[in-house]
Amino acid sequence: MIAILGGLGAACCWTITTLTASRSSRLIGPAQTLAWVMLIGFVVVVPFALASASPVGEVRSWLVLAGAGNVIGLLLEYQAVRIGKVGVVAPIASTEGAVTAVIAAAAGEPTTAGTGLCLAVIATGVVLAAMEGDDGPRAVRTAPSVALSIGAAVCFGVGLYAAGRVSGDVDVAWLVLPARLLGVLVLTAPLAVARRIRLTRPTAPLVTAAGLAEVGGYWSFVVGARHSIGVASVLGSQFAAFSAIAAHFLFGERLRRIQVAGVAAIVVGVSALAIVG
Repeated sequence: MIAILGGLGAACCWTITTLTASRSSRLIGPAQTLAWVMLIGFVVVVPFALASASPVGEVRSWLVLAGAGNVIGLLLEYQAVRIGKVGVVAPIASTEGAVTAVIAAAAGEPTTAGTGLCLAVIATGVVLAAMEGDDGPRAVRTAPSVALSIGAAVCFGVGLYAAGRVSGDVDVAWLVLPARLLGVLVLTAPLAVARRIRLTRPTAPLVTAAGLAEVGGYWSFVVGARHSIGVASVLGSQFAAFSAIAAHFLFGERLRRIQVAGVAAIVVGVSALAIVG
């Protein structure tokens, strides 16, 4: 039950993050959005991290890599949802688990035929989801948004692999903190010093919700994964489907049938990979 609740909690939180960040990115830009999301997350997480044992030795290096992957991935994803459709971007970004599986296989971990089949289904889904639509000017932005989404998935995958290497050695807060700390140091602080950071009244609740939900989703997933990685991963990855459905009703996004088929293939492939992996 905890694994189910943790996975569903993560999916709901990441759906909120995806939707609110997409709106904010179009109002103040992806860099400004991420700067505020990282700052809010940092303020929330740092007390918990300070209250637990700090990492030492090689663990720190893996945490830095995990944080960098998360920050860069979010920046690419926010840029993608700024110019593209949430219904396409979210499913592609959710293939981070598949990227992690590929990295693990390249690092020498044994893989199975089932894993290879799942990766093939996911790759096919990405290709179908990337098919251009015929809905006016926004159709020409499909290709760059897909490219950014793939880049985000790769960065997220690297970050997940790094976090996985040390997940049993540190408290959950230390798995969440590095990305927020790096984001504040390399993005929020420089923008503040240059007096270029801004926040409008419409975007304030959006970035606040995104920052809190991003942390809450990761925390919920880790708690669920400690009871069942497979269940938590399958349910957590459903944020892609939730986001696509919500974007249809909230933002009026429409996908071609072939793109819907691609999104469905990605969701099925990612879910199956979590089970067979």
